[in-house]
Amino acid sequence: MVLDPLSDQKIIDSWRKNAEAWTTAVRQGQIESRKLVTNQAIIDAVLSRLPMSMLDMGCGEGWLARELAAKGIEVLGIDVVPELIERAQAAGPGRFEALSYEAISAGQLSERFDVVVSNFALLGEQSVGDVFRAVPALLNTRGACIVQTIHPIMGCGEHRYEDGWRVGSWDGFNSNFVDPAPWYFRTLESWVKLFADADLRLVELREPVHPRTGKPASALFIGALPD
Repeated sequence: MVLDPLSDQKIIDSWRKNAEAWTTAVRQGQIESRKLVTNQAIIDAVLSRLPMSMLDMGCGEGWLARELAAKGIEVLGIDVVPELIERAQAAGPGRFEALSYEAISAGQLSERFDVVVSNFALLGEQSVGDVFRAVPALLNTRGACIVQTIHPIMGCGEHRYEDGWRVGSWDGFNSNFVDPAPWYFRTLESWVKLFADADLRLVELREPVHPRTGKPASALFIGALPD
């Protein structure tokens, strides 16, 4: 389905409207796949790199940053949605700043980290490609970029298996959620290409399986700077 070129802005607008509902859903454990599979999957992936510092890119209300800050990792969480950053700052620990992917792509973040992680937060088209190419400049030597996203096979639905904008949905969520955000679907090949185009070596692909459905709950990529 072809959507208009303002779809990246529509994503931001939707998340601003749903910041409170999302915060409640995450903190009350209302999302089964996160509770059973994907939350622990991203924590395990980050800890496997033994980082001392981490950038949570698209941190939302801050749950992942809080979890890892509590384990002694120095964490900076960034998100373009101020309403989510406010909730993250109020909950702490960890540092949180309102910052867009475009700002990162323009070099407005000068720090370096052992790990840059994005957990179900790369939803746009051009903005995602641009921020990916900026990631190597944010990594320390032997640093890693970790991305967890909807598994392309599961996320494709009845559509053709090809890149493109998709209409959003809050199916499975409560009635407090409104105006679902569009999102840009990428095939597995396209996700791999994002790492290659950024000169990041894909060192691992994990496919966490939902214990009740027996199907992949996500695709989790770990990329590293070239040796």
